[in-house]
Amino acid sequence: MRRGSSSPTASIISLSWFRFWLHLHHIGNPKVALHPPFTQPKLEVQGIVVKRAPLARTVVAMTNLTETLNKVETRLSIGGQWREGSTGETFDVINPATGKTLATMASATSDDAVAALDAACAAQKKWARTAPRERAEILRRAFELVIQRSEDFATLITAEMGKPFAEAQGEVTYGAEFLRWFSEEAVRLKGETFAIPEGGNRVITQRKPVGPCLLITPWNFPLAMATRKVGPAVAAGCTMVLKPAKLTPLTAQYFAQTMEDAGLPEGVLNVVASNSASSISEPLLADQRLRKLSFTGSTAVGKQLLKGAADNVLRTSMELGGNAPLIVFEDADLDAAVDGAMSAKMRNIGEACTAANRLIVHEAVAAEFSEKLAARFRELTVGNGFDEGVDVGPLVEASAVDSVQELVDDALSHGAQALVGGSRIHGDGFFFEPTVLTNVSTEARVFSEEIFGPVAPIYRFSSEDEAYEMANNTEYGLASYVFTQDPARLFRASDALAYGMVGYNLGVASNAAAPFGGVKQSGLGREGGAEGIDEYTELQYIGFKDPYA
Repeated sequence: MRRGSSSPTASIISLSWFRFWLHLHHIGNPKVALHPPFTQPKLEVQGIVVKRAPLARTVVAMTNLTETLNKVETRLSIGGQWREGSTGETFDVINPATGKTLATMASATSDDAVAALDAACAAQKKWARTAPRERAEILRRAFELVIQRSEDFATLITAEMGKPFAEAQGEVTYGAEFLRWFSEEAVRLKGETFAIPEGGNRVITQRKPVGPCLLITPWNFPLAMATRKVGPAVAAGCTMVLKPAKLTPLTAQYFAQTMEDAGLPEGVLNVVASNSASSISEPLLADQRLRKLSFTGSTAVGKQLLKGAADNVLRTSMELGGNAPLIVFEDADLDAAVDGAMSAKMRNIGEACTAANRLIVHEAVAAEFSEKLAARFRELTVGNGFDEGVDVGPLVEASAVDSVQELVDDALSHGAQALVGGSRIHGDGFFFEPTVLTNVSTEARVFSEEIFGPVAPIYRFSSEDEAYEMANNTEYGLASYVFTQDPARLFRASDALAYGMVGYNLGVASNAAAPFGGVKQSGLGREGGAEGIDEYTELQYIGFKDPYA
């Protein structure tokens, strides 16, 4: 088993106490109080607390991470064998909290991608004939193993993606639930039998596995997005080539090992991490043996993949970009609305397609809502996700910080004011201050572009129709949120909003039992729920003469 070229110790203990002191002064010469040994040093940056763990606790975190990394395979998984890439190329996985290397991964090439599809095709016929109960039991064992290994999974998620450890643990629970859900759905694939209207003949319908699938997962939920695709594919009897995001492949690697341990046969799940996404997608989309593409990522990339899938008329599922509105009406419980906004905006550091990008608040309560939200943002603590008490971790890479800063600067140039935050946090890692913007213009880029960061822009409206018009003024249509105490208004809102999901007085829009998906340029198809397994099946009917006619 190969591990990263840099020591995990270096990736966790990124600042000596002296360097930490310099780091503080680089941020803005704050006043730092003296603390007893092993207490948490704090730094106020425009109302935001930045934390760094004391050395003793950092060493504990480093030890846990080292032990976890030692369990993770860094080669390609093809046909049940772990092997190097065909050219020996590699790429580094970076800890976004430190900028240091966590591990070095084998990078798959086009030849490796085709080999993975070869393995999937070789396993498809036998796997499709496997009893539904057997497939269900594999998923059930996988669910139990993921829960048993939750600390390892959460450690990997925090290390390579950056979210706080407690939130990573939440992702593990959420991701595992897809395995349990689809273990139950595996035995529910049913058809119908009926007589045709004219009589004389009967029809039987049945659902069959679509065949070998290409699953492309994003970096922001490296476990949950894998289980949300692998779960229904396994349940339906499909084989797979899984291409995880290059920023967060370690979680997917460990998940593949867990599926092996759960009893998944060789060749059913093949994992090909790569530094070049096109090296995987292009040859496979051109191969007529591939019958299904499931992609979660940006709309721009999704459009390119759809073009590639068109020649072979592949079944496709697309979970793409979002620009979620969160509408707060004048009759809303403002404390509940602020709670919902915190969940919808700050979950996953704002790096989620369902994140509330636009907080659209009635003018009668906008000032009060803004102050309440800003007060909550000032309470947030930024730091390494392994540190105790940290609420907001780093963004996933340096370019993400640049993108968020550009959007904030553009909003400010259009007249917005920052009630809290507004700037990157300089030093090691890729951090940005949790930010609340008010008086934001709809002409600013932040109104129409996905933020993918801890920035909450607040807009005002004066009438119900204006709120819906603002909310729908986007090419996206994934998640939306409505806060009101009027049930009739909820139904007016659900009718008016062009979104696949509406949260009513809730800031969370996802559950394994619910059909997740959007409209317009937010994607095609649904993941999760009873509908999720249908994405991996073809409906066939058999017509025959009624023997009793």
